Amino acid sequence: LLGEPKSTQHCYKYRCAGRFVQGYMNPKCKTLKSSYQEQVSAQYSQLPLKAPLRAVLSLWHGTRRTTDIDNFNKLVLDALTGLVYEDDSQIVELTITKGYNKERPRVDVTIEAL
Repeated sequence: LLGEPKSTQHCYKYRCAGRFVQGYMNPKCKTLKSSYQEQVSAQYSQLPLKAPLRAVLSLWHGTRRTTDIDNFNKLVLDALTGLVYEDDSQIVELTITKGYNKERPRVDVTIEAL
């Protein structure tokens, strides 16, 4: 999935709305999520999987900045919901690696039924 991987902290913000906390996604991340969904739809045309799943994510950042590896899976896994699998709660095993590719920042995704 082409596009600079974005962290949860970068995408999801929260604000107080009276006595309640309201969460929202910023516009840049909404655009990236839509792009991921379009790319997935072009690559995967089967019905959403229903089984327990293994997900393998390889994050390729366009800069050599220091990042926490565990903050980058949410946007990608949410984008696949309803397209590759019914719900990301089906993922029971998750492997994440990260690297650097200035010319082609992306997330490589492999989903396998267990």
